[in-house]
Amino acid sequence: MMILLPLAAIAAATPPADPTITLRNAHGMVVRLIPQGAIVTAVEVPDRDGHRANVVLGYPTPADYRAKIRKNGFGATIGRYAGRIGGARFAIDGRPVTLVANDGANALHGGGPQGFDTVDWTPAAIRRDSVRFTLVSPDGFQNFPGRLTVSVTYRLADDDALHIDYRAQTTRPTVLNLTNHSYFNLAGESSGSVDGQYLQLRAARLVDTDAGGIPSGRFTPVAGTPFDFRCPHTIGERIAQPPLTPRGYNHAWLFDKPAGTLAPVARLVDPGSGRTLTIETTEPSIQAYTGGYIDGSDAGPGGHVYRPGDGIALEMQHLADSPNQPSFPSTRLRPGETYRQTTIWRFGVAAKGAPAC
Repeated sequence: MMILLPLAAIAAATPPADPTITLRNAHGMVVRLIPQGAIVTAVEVPDRDGHRANVVLGYPTPADYRAKIRKNGFGATIGRYAGRIGGARFAIDGRPVTLVANDGANALHGGGPQGFDTVDWTPAAIRRDSVRFTLVSPDGFQNFPGRLTVSVTYRLADDDALHIDYRAQTTRPTVLNLTNHSYFNLAGESSGSVDGQYLQLRAARLVDTDAGGIPSGRFTPVAGTPFDFRCPHTIGERIAQPPLTPRGYNHAWLFDKPAGTLAPVARLVDPGSGRTLTIETTEPSIQAYTGGYIDGSDAGPGGHVYRPGDGIALEMQHLADSPNQPSFPSTRLRPGETYRQTTIWRFGVAAKGAPAC
């Protein structure tokens, strides 16, 4: 006997279509994204021999991102406030704002159980090489004031550069700090540790923080410390030296450039494959994180189980706790103003051998 199901039941039983959006350029580079969190799920680039590999950590399926994104934030757009806000509170125009503490007494990435990484953005203007994601965040989201309209546009150029442009406007005075939380491994996402890859930062000063990662307001010179990446050093070369802990790097540097100026600030090189990543940004600082809190229970799309040190997040952003630090570059956004930020990931290849200073 044939059983006829109502249309609603048929729809519920049908697996949702894959939401992945794929960008391609004339050179064969591929970038994959999903609407949840405007997340970058894959970046496929060639090595010096032309072999292509995905160089960002991630999960195998969109369903995995839905279930696990709060663990590590692989590839996600972070907001409303990337980084920590001390005491989960600040004031704007004399009005106190209390956030939900989710990192001890502090608010991390805006605080609370939800962020821009957990919600679905609306894709539009989808082309072969670009897409724009838009999100309307209600007044009071994560307890931040203002109804926020924010967009992030990804554009893949034929010179293997991925341009990431952020724009936002608010209905009430607020603070905003956005970043992308991709973890890079230029040898390929399934290749294991990034300890042997070279990092270079255009930064002579480290952001001084307390044990909870809240800035003191001071900046310390990197010269003579394990934080000196003004010349290229492998990530693992000094990662065990004090004052670093077994969790590795999870620190912020202040760039040697004016805030708002687009300039190259960071470079990552894998000597084995020859792949390189040069990052340009308008942002004043970077949070570099070697994944010390990855718990070793999740496999990536290549089947490799990720462990601490299998990728490095290079987060271009404003400084943590800026709403409570008057001397830091401001993160305030007011009605009638437009938040603007540009970051460019420029991929290439290098000859064999260690990179020069």
